[in-house]
Amino acid sequence: MRPSRAKKMRLRNTSSNWGTIAKAFHWLIALLIITNLGLGYWAEGLAVSPTKVEAFYWHKSIGLTVLWLALLRLLWRFTNPSPRLPSDMSGWERALAHTSHVLLYVLMIAMPLSGWVIHSAANFPLDLYGVFPVPDIIPASADESAVGDLAKAAHYWMFITICGLLALHVLGALKHHIVNRDTVLRRMLPFSRASDPIRGE
Repeated sequence: MRPSRAKKMRLRNTSSNWGTIAKAFHWLIALLIITNLGLGYWAEGLAVSPTKVEAFYWHKSIGLTVLWLALLRLLWRFTNPSPRLPSDMSGWERALAHTSHVLLYVLMIAMPLSGWVIHSAANFPLDLYGVFPVPDIIPASADESAVGDLAKAAHYWMFITICGLLALHVLGALKHHIVNRDTVLRRMLPFSRASDPIRGE
């Protein structure tokens, strides 16, 4: 039996709900980012050892995965308009939501790139998950020490910023669910129905 048109359309966003593909991008990237933030923080505190090298190997592989997934997610978002926000949201809430989402997209791309620069400046080979060789992102003639130090500083401050933005993102979602009692959070959940309306429509 061929799937109905309604089921096919659930892959894409609707005016009131995120599609299956957008949800998959959201939760997969969220899981990878949270895992990598914890892994990087833990590895940074380790003494130089095979364990530290292994931890950063996985940290770099996951970071580059986030980079490519974020680019694909951004491309998908450009071709699939986002669901409408509730009409009773205030102007400052809309502005804050828009700004925080833009910053998250910027950091999902810029943070792995800065890590890639740090790795290239260290002149240490990396195979993505032990399979795909990763080329250096800066030329061999670059001042590796200065570039690497700058990238490390940027990486650190982006770490601080993304932690704050993620906390703000979670608090905002909980506010919508608990205080506003709308469907902003529920419509991003994996098994929410595409037909669920948002409050204020």
